Amino acid sequence: MNIFVINCGSSSIKYQLFRWPTEQPVCSGLVERIGADNATITHKVFNEANDPTTQQLTLALPDHEAGLREVVRLLTDPTAGVLRDPTEIGVVGHRVVHGGESFAATTFIDEEVKAEIRRLFALAPLHNPANYLGIEVAERIFPQARQVAVFDTAFHQTLPEYAFRYALPEALYTEQRIRVYGFHGTSHKYVAEQATAYLGKPDARLITIHLGNGCSMAAVRGNQSLDTSMGFGPLAGLVMGTRSGDLDPSVVFHLLQELHYTPAQVSNLLNKESGMLGLTGFSDMRDITAALNQGDARAQLAYDLYAYRIRKYIGAYAAVLNGLDALVFTAGVGENDALVRQLACQHLEFFGVQLDEVKNQTRAPGLREINLPESRVKVLVVPTNEELEIAQQCAALLEG
Repeated sequence: MNIFVINCGSSSIKYQLFRWPTEQPVCSGLVERIGADNATITHKVFNEANDPTTQQLTLALPDHEAGLREVVRLLTDPTAGVLRDPTEIGVVGHRVVHGGESFAATTFIDEEVKAEIRRLFALAPLHNPANYLGIEVAERIFPQARQVAVFDTAFHQTLPEYAFRYALPEALYTEQRIRVYGFHGTSHKYVAEQATAYLGKPDARLITIHLGNGCSMAAVRGNQSLDTSMGFGPLAGLVMGTRSGDLDPSVVFHLLQELHYTPAQVSNLLNKESGMLGLTGFSDMRDITAALNQGDARAQLAYDLYAYRIRKYIGAYAAVLNGLDALVFTAGVGENDALVRQLACQHLEFFGVQLDEVKNQTRAPGLREINLPESRVKVLVVPTNEELEIAQQCAALLEG
């Protein structure tokens, strides 16, 4: 069975094609700058040795449908394609960021599901409309395929009420559904399951730490999320590439009342101009690392602040879990930035965390352990694979 996984952004499409049950993708790619005359497609086809052949195209793509149709052309190319016909795709798996309280699991997409995704636009205005557009386009291009939605918020639907409720008037929850939803759930679920299997402990107490441009943490026991750092939206919690993370709400009132910001300006400030960008002028950790190596004091402060926030959540989540079996670092920064991992694990010896500095600095593929042998708590680096997780959930739903 061919499972095609797509992740639609406002001007992009990420995709992978799996020939299930093989977990290695047949091909993958990224369409960028949709709507522009210089849109790009990076398309990779993998051989049996997992070595990619890469095609890069620059062309005009007026909309997502044009982009996806060009991807189909590449998939079915007579010489370099991997499919004879798009009808060979049996399932299209869609990443949908926000499922609200309506979706605690992966689901087949029908008109009722689409209506609920539309209703949730207000909760994820930057993501759900693009995800929905991807569904509509895929339905037209792959009418024979089963369309499946995998929700980023679903993994966190196991939070107990005392963890997901805010101390606000009851009606704001019962009528407006203002509560903690959490995000990056597909990634947290994938790496938690990988770590639990590695430890051989079904009830493992884990803190999963997803560090990319967006960052979040989760307290996970027995592969169930008990708490998570993002909340009603993806702004809360850790310091991120351009997002502030946790902030005293009084700052918002001050910006509105004393500095005369508009609500839109406040939103732009906290979501797009803050975080590491606000602290250093850079949002990419590689640029910040380069500045740090040149003695930039702002870069040093940013690294310290970034890691300090992670340590605060580690302490809180160890209390939530009543102990700790492993810290799990994942995503672009978590998997590749040894300094972040080192600073985040500092002063945690009383928890039983002992980092092996040599292993931490050594790059290696796959899941790896970077703690000293005597460390009571494992420190793991687990590469995330959200597309594979989506494919797995699609297959499980079909087997049902």
